[in-house]
Amino acid sequence: MPAAEPSPPAAEVLRQRYARRLPDALRRPAGPTHGSVQLPLHVAWSGLTRFDLDRPRSRMSMYRTVLAEGQHDDLVALLNRDLLIDQWPVLRTLISRAIRDVWEEAFPELASACPGAAA
Repeated sequence: MPAAEPSPPAAEVLRQRYARRLPDALRRPAGPTHGSVQLPLHVAWSGLTRFDLDRPRSRMSMYRTVLAEGQHDDLVALLNRDLLIDQWPVLRTLISRAIRDVWEEAFPELASACPGAAA
């Protein structure tokens, strides 16, 4: 019986999952910048589902949820490029390392938005 191939580490599986969801360019996310946003059930299935983009904490919470749970089309439709870049220095400290690394590797302009940030 042939030896089974070793499973990839869990961290690599997560990285691959998040990488498959990325927009093809950072200019693609053109979501709303103001007002109230109701997240779809497949993105926010418990807790808060409606977020006020005009309130910084609410906006940050929505972005955390969408980055972690959103699929490709959700990332493009719900996130806004300019808000993402503006929030990134703080947002990157609130999301998982896998999400942060995948986004910063794909879009170096995010990493450059927070010079001196520790990896």
